[in-house]
Amino acid sequence: MNAITLVIGAICILVIAYRFYGIFFTKKVLKINEDTPTPANEKNDGQDYVPTNRWVAFGHHFAAIAAAGPLVGPILAAQFGYLPGYLWLLIGAVIGGAVHDAVVLFASMTKGGKSLSEVMREELGPVAGFCTGLAMLFIITITMAGLSMVILGALAENPWGTFAVAATIPIAMLMGLINKFTGNLKISTILGVILLVGAVFYGPSIQGTWLGDVLTLDRETLSILLPIYAFFAAALPVWFLLAPRDYLSSFMKIGVFIALIIGVFIINPTIQFPAFIPEFLGGGPIVAGPVWPFVSITIACGAISGFHAFVGSGTTPKMLNRWDDIRVVGFGAMLVECVVGVMALIAATVLHPADYFAINSSPEAFAKLGMTVVDLPVLSEAIGMDLEGRTGGAVTLAVGMASIFSGVEWFSHLTAYFYQFVIMFEAVFILTAIDAGTRTARYLIQDFLGNVYKPLKKTDWLPGAIGASALACIMWGYLLNSGDIASVWALFGVSNQLMASIGLVCGVTFVLKVADKRIYALTCFIPLVYLYITVNVAGFWMVKNVYWNDMAGGYNILNGILSIIMLTLGLIIVITSVIKWRELWAHPRFTKQATAN
Repeated sequence: MNAITLVIGAICILVIAYRFYGIFFTKKVLKINEDTPTPANEKNDGQDYVPTNRWVAFGHHFAAIAAAGPLVGPILAAQFGYLPGYLWLLIGAVIGGAVHDAVVLFASMTKGGKSLSEVMREELGPVAGFCTGLAMLFIITITMAGLSMVILGALAENPWGTFAVAATIPIAMLMGLINKFTGNLKISTILGVILLVGAVFYGPSIQGTWLGDVLTLDRETLSILLPIYAFFAAALPVWFLLAPRDYLSSFMKIGVFIALIIGVFIINPTIQFPAFIPEFLGGGPIVAGPVWPFVSITIACGAISGFHAFVGSGTTPKMLNRWDDIRVVGFGAMLVECVVGVMALIAATVLHPADYFAINSSPEAFAKLGMTVVDLPVLSEAIGMDLEGRTGGAVTLAVGMASIFSGVEWFSHLTAYFYQFVIMFEAVFILTAIDAGTRTARYLIQDFLGNVYKPLKKTDWLPGAIGASALACIMWGYLLNSGDIASVWALFGVSNQLMASIGLVCGVTFVLKVADKRIYALTCFIPLVYLYITVNVAGFWMVKNVYWNDMAGGYNILNGILSIIMLTLGLIIVITSVIKWRELWAHPRFTKQATAN
């Protein structure tokens, strides 16, 4: 199998889906129009509600949703072979992910930019609202820990990569200041790109210096610094760090993957993985569980992801200037993310399977497989790092992309630079998701605790913003410091897809209220049924076979308790929603987008 075949097939399917299904869903199902102002225009406060250019909003939204998930998930799921992940990415993104993202964004904007928990409280009552809020707090905490875990393996003992990633913070702040006070997006973009590339090429010169020694950090130090950074990022105004870096990193990421697509077309590398790896379909050294349900759990972002509901009812609905931007930002960004997932899968599967398992397994686990590495020693020498045992997926992507471009003769001199550049843009995307996720967690905490202490409801109240940001960082920072990629990523996958199920529950409710034909609710109901069954099967499998099995490597009582709590909350929400759906089906009420009450 040649990589070019997979790329062409994916792009054709996704373009057709955007052109036809995207218009049908936004125009016919949701009946989007411009009759009323968006929340960004109606509540413009210069802090959180800010009317934003659609492409800047797209950049922020895409950067926030397309973090580690579409990069890491497909790479880890390659354990099963290339075909299960490829099929789930395309089917999941078109039928589930794009619909989920667009409908959650629409629902939040219809309710003035409120969080999903507030939307569910108004639509389904206080019980569903409370359960959704509590589930979202659990899930966002686990999600931030899962995403952060990916950075540790890539930046640990890597001063070059750490310097390049750290440099993006002042670069983004400078861009934010230029955009704020001059409004010149072109100048800030050009300057940001130049400084970003300069940081990568300057990186090798710090090695062996005092700065290089300072930035040579171990995993434990990084796991403490990440929550501290996230606290400041969540508390700062959205225009100062969050939006400009999201915008810059989005185009950087899209640019890198366009280059990768071009490289695939020119070099046309061979997929070295088989369609299925039979010995690991029931579980393996990277993903413990069977191909179903775990291909749909391991690959979340890129197909359908509940984390998108946090962004779609957090920062993004407060930024859109027009209602029609929902199709570009909500539906479209999800399909672009699917392309990223497909390219990540290709980057992993062009490696020899033995090299892949050597990178993604611990040395002890790899030794038990009886495999011998093929190209990895040569790649390690070219990059200048020992690549074995660097689990988490980020290193595999960088190595796979470097392997593809190694087919170009002059590229061999730039392999190390390219590897560090890929590590940087992976880490930057994860940090942007941490920025947006922690800020969203702050909103959730303020919404949730604001029912007890009213001032917390005000997102611009400084003591509340600082306190909620600190609490969010402490919670996910604790999980980050108490697990590994195997245990945290599986927990993240189950919780993340449960959140997507909740988002689709909201979608069914809104479609029943606004659509001209009740049968249109199937656009959300069909993916909901599949995903909810998948989540529960995977969740209970993990509790039984891993979290509460003292013979398993991922034995963790806390993870099992969290899983049971989340699945119970999900069941309560589904039962409550079914009661509401029966009422809406018997007595339909067609309402306008801004007054769906």
